[in-house]
Amino acid sequence: MKYSAPIIICLFSFLLLLSFSSQAAGSGSQWQTFLDDYNTYLSRKLRSKGIPGGALSIVKVGEDDFVRGIGRTKIDNGRKVDQHTRFRLASVSKTFAGSLTSKLAAQGEFNIDDPLSKFIPEFSNTVYKDDLKIYHILSHSSGLVPNAYDNLIESRMSYPDIVEQLLSVQPICKPGECYGYQNVMFSLIDSVILKSTQMDYTHWISEYIFAPLKMVDASVGYDGMVRDDNFAHPHVRGRKRWYTSRLKKNYYKVAAAAGVNASANDMAIWLNAQLGQYPEVLPLDALIKQTRPYTHTKKETRRRVWRSHVKDAYYGLGWRVYNYDDEVLYYHSGWVQGYRSDLVVFPYLNIGFSLVLNAETGLINELTTEFINRTLKFVREDKTLK
Repeated sequence: MKYSAPIIICLFSFLLLLSFSSQAAGSGSQWQTFLDDYNTYLSRKLRSKGIPGGALSIVKVGEDDFVRGIGRTKIDNGRKVDQHTRFRLASVSKTFAGSLTSKLAAQGEFNIDDPLSKFIPEFSNTVYKDDLKIYHILSHSSGLVPNAYDNLIESRMSYPDIVEQLLSVQPICKPGECYGYQNVMFSLIDSVILKSTQMDYTHWISEYIFAPLKMVDASVGYDGMVRDDNFAHPHVRGRKRWYTSRLKKNYYKVAAAAGVNASANDMAIWLNAQLGQYPEVLPLDALIKQTRPYTHTKKETRRRVWRSHVKDAYYGLGWRVYNYDDEVLYYHSGWVQGYRSDLVVFPYLNIGFSLVLNAETGLINELTTEFINRTLKFVREDKTLK
């Protein structure tokens, strides 16, 4: 039987389309199996350690978001955690500050190379003069000893009074020459934003990040966390079990560094935004700017659970940047009394992961590492994803 050329071409196109459709369906099915397997592993681990609750978000561009509330908001008589239950993000809040700063810089509100003294004149009368730049404070390269005045955050001292103390601290190196993780110094980005735009950090985050992204549960500060009873209470470990502790306001003083609250649903949206799915909110030039490797953080290559995987490590603007088994990933963790959080973005694999727990547990390191390793194994074995 003979066929004309147009018929052969149409038949070939149909078979090719059918093949692609079959591959796509298979890929989606494999991804769902991967998610279910990880979720089973995660749930089993959390139960074994008696962890009260958690919020899990996993996204992959082109696939349905995987969003799960786990456990209870309180160890005793708590409500069931759902996808809208709010958790404290602790230092994962820094990713929001980094993204907002990059967005405003891309819009021309300021330049990240601008000296801090341009916005906070008091710095021109310090040893820094005009040498301390915006990017230094967000990349932890101000030159201060690590965690300068974090002890005052935990006291009753107000944030403006802590900043006044900060002005008199002698740096241990010049800006840009050494890495020293900060919370107080990092949060000075609020003053930069207020001075340059006449709107404070919380307003910008709420109106120009949360609102357009429809992150309906997200907020900044203590009042936003407790606005109704659907929030995860903090837990600390006693001799034999976890105990619910009091939600403290102290680290809410440093809003940019540790002030964001969000749900599993919110974090799925945030991950998608980091993967370029909301360019009208976070454009590509902002995403590129925030993950430029400003500060070398060699110490991170020696983390116990990662030392055999991380070949190089840097800090961008509110984001860590790693070479993990020859894959670029963006990362941040958070820890404040009663909560732990982890956030991972694989920019070239279009995959993101977020886990927040309402318990101070080192188990989160194992859980996140397991996800990263499983993900790399999955994509490298599944040729259809490449």
